[in-house]
Amino acid sequence: MSQSELHSCEQIRGWLSQRCGIHYPEHKMELLRQRLSRVQRAFSVETLSDLSRKLSTDASHDLQLAVMHAASTNHTYFFREVEVLDQFRRQIMPTLAQRDEIRIWSAACSTGDEAYTLAIMIAEDYGLSALKRTAILGTDISAPVVEQAESGLFAEQRLDRVPPDLRRKYFEPVGLAQFRVRDELRDCCTFRQMNLKTTPYPFRKAFQAVFCRNILYYFEPADQLATLDAINDVTEPNGWLVTSVTENIRDLPSRWHSVDNGIHRKGGN
Repeated sequence: MSQSELHSCEQIRGWLSQRCGIHYPEHKMELLRQRLSRVQRAFSVETLSDLSRKLSTDASHDLQLAVMHAASTNHTYFFREVEVLDQFRRQIMPTLAQRDEIRIWSAACSTGDEAYTLAIMIAEDYGLSALKRTAILGTDISAPVVEQAESGLFAEQRLDRVPPDLRRKYFEPVGLAQFRVRDELRDCCTFRQMNLKTTPYPFRKAFQAVFCRNILYYFEPADQLATLDAINDVTEPNGWLVTSVTENIRDLPSRWHSVDNGIHRKGGN
């Protein structure tokens, strides 16, 4: 990477950090450059310098969203980190079982695999009828992955971690080696575009459990703490936060109490 490209890439890295909290360390600058090259081709932007200038001076909303989408990882799959999901099933789901409404937020939901996984777990433990009183919100900064999540449509290889019996029960083949999640799951899952760095969060009703997995380590510590506190604000007293096993928030002075690896609880008010 030339000095000019490096300088422009650093400017865009700063823009990403300020705009949406995504942080690229020095050793991942080449990865960022590769991802930005896709945006350059799509928008016919010749150089990184031109791209940086357009981000800072242009009101091109589509270009800004494309850069954020390219920079975010969007790597997910059904039943990711089974050990954390097992903890959710053992420790958290029993506290939700008798609620008139189950409210869960899947933050940084990508293509919806996590939200639909949670819906499957609730249906398995409490029956399909429980989904009628379940509201799962999935949010992501990337518009394309939100659109894919809303469709509920997945290629067959995306379901390789779904046990065969669950695949038969909750996914319907629609041809071309594609499957769509059952209507009952889609009806209880809503997906919206949202920037986690834009606080406070605009929710009228609090959540009983929030999943925020595999995103915090892309943020600077100050943004991690601000995100954790903003999530705490929209969680019920004694509500839950589920993070990845690779994201240790114990060292951050947040208002969450760590219960287990990846499991945290809000105090009662």
